[in-house]
This record gives sequence, C-alpha cells and structure tokens, in this order.
Amino acid sequence: MMLRPRLLGTGMALLAVAGAVAAFAATAKPAAKPAGDKAARIARGQYLTTVMGCNDCHTPGTFYGSPNMAHQLAGSEIGWKGPWGMSFARNLTPDTETGLGEWSEADIFKTLKTGNKPDGKQLLPPMPWPNFIHLTDADAHAIAAYLLSLPPVKHKVPDALPPGTDYAGPVIVFPAPGAWDAPAGPPEGMNK
Repeated sequence: MMLRPRLLGTGMALLAVAGAVAAFAATAKPAAKPAGDKAARIARGQYLTTVMGCNDCHTPGTFYGSPNMAHQLAGSEIGWKGPWGMSFARNLTPDTETGLGEWSEADIFKTLKTGNKPDGKQLLPPMPWPNFIHLTDADAHAIAAYLLSLPPVKHKVPDALPPGTDYAGPVIVFPAPGAWDAPAGPPEGMNK
C-alpha cells in the first residue's frame, strides 16, 4: 500500500502560512538603523568636499598655501570677477547669521542638485554647480550632513557685486574669453 501525502485545501494552506508569518513576526526584532549611519554619511561628505575642492575656495588661506582650518569652509574675501560681476565663496558652516545655519539638509541638497538657493537665486560662477547636479542623491545628502556638522563660524563674506563695481580686496579676474574658448560654433574639423 502506497501512502500519499494529504494535500491541504486552499483555505487550510492560507491559514497555515498566516500562522507561520504571525509566529515569525511575534518573535522577530524590528530592523535597527545601522550603527554609525549618520557618522558614515558625515565622513563621506567630508571626503567629497575635500576631493571636490570645496576647501580651495571656501577656506581662507588655501590659495596662499596655508589654509586656516580653524575657519574651515567659513568663506573667503577673495573676489571672483567676471562677466557676472564679482562673487565671493560663501560661508558654508552652520552659523545662523552668516552661514548655512538656517538651511535644512533638504535646502543644501536641492541647491547642490539644481544650482538654485532656497530663495530661488542661482549660484554665481565660479561655483561649479553644473558639475554638482550630477552627484548621486546619497552623495549630495552626505555633503549636506557634513556641512551641517561643522562647528559654526561667524564670518560675513562680502555680498556679490554687479559688473563694473570696484572692490578693494584681493580679486581673481576672469578676462573675456578668446575665440578658442568661446567660439561662435564648433572648431573646424569637429563635425567630421
């Protein structure tokens, strides 16, 4: 005599599965947020701001070979003069009066990904925001988390100046481009 396994009816099978799921759910622990997740994001943001050159413009003294790390990313008073007028590397520390202290992580993320500040104004050159819009969402959030983790430094950099305005401090000048850098069309041979 051959024994055949007895098949459960559909209703019984569903009850058995539901019972097993309920038993597992009662004993399983909820997934915990990974330890050090915020610390890992901040470390990633620090790495990114370093390799992306943020300190070069936003940390005073860097262009002179001696960055003042006590004022890291607190902005610079070196003017960047070009067709847009004159801009200054802003204070990226979370100081509420002179830096990003009133900005949320979402504000910083959106600015990195669009080139537009929360007030709708576009970031001025030479800020390479057209490159930053290609950051992954995770990397843009990591940079935002890092900037908000910095010690706040009170340092009001000069406001942007319109074209033709004089400035008494140090200035890096971007002259009008030559034909090679701003051609009317692609250079000869480019369409072959």
